[in-house]
Amino acid sequence: MIKVDKVYKIFNQGKVNETVALKDISFHIEDQELALLKGPSGSGKSTLLSILAALLKPTSGDVEVDGKKIAKLPDNFASIYRRESIGFIFQKFNLIPTLSVYENVILPLMPSNLSKREIDEKALESMKKFSIDHKKNELAKSLSGGEQQRVAIARALVNDPKIILADEPTANLDAKLSRDFLTFLKELKDDKRTIVIATHDPIFFDLDIVDKEIEIVKGEIK
Repeated sequence: MIKVDKVYKIFNQGKVNETVALKDISFHIEDQELALLKGPSGSGKSTLLSILAALLKPTSGDVEVDGKKIAKLPDNFASIYRRESIGFIFQKFNLIPTLSVYENVILPLMPSNLSKREIDEKALESMKKFSIDHKKNELAKSLSGGEQQRVAIARALVNDPKIILADEPTANLDAKLSRDFLTFLKELKDDKRTIVIATHDPIFFDLDIVDKEIEIVKGEIK
């Protein structure tokens, strides 16, 4: 499902402040596996996750996701790839505070050719699945942290993506909400998704639902 081959990411290449964020990264993740990208803050996990989502392009190397070569995708094709294949759960949720729960959830559907009825059906199904449908008309800024996370997950899943990428998903949650997220995670795994989580939270380590752990330290796999 995911193949990464000899990926480098260098910021400000050739300048005084050049930074090698990723160095010679290679790994593969099979269909329906749950993989952890482990490592301390600043190790390159989020950069790698952004490359898998085609939000960043690698400086060199190849990346194949769901049969698509994504390393050099033009921006318009990268957007289509994300819309069709990827559900991204951001560390800080990235909700639009002045929009309602419903409006936030349907954002990934807006560029599609779906009818309003189809959009409504998909949004309601996703909101119900993560127990946030009763808040659909409330503004995102009025929600608790746990509710915001459920909205973020519902938005990531509304397009029924094969692959879910999560960047430090428990970083802004207390212990109880972190445990709740693990329950969501098991449901997603049971739903036969391929899941990649970038984290340094020990709560994920040694979980029986984790198939693979990839440790990154200072931009290199250890």
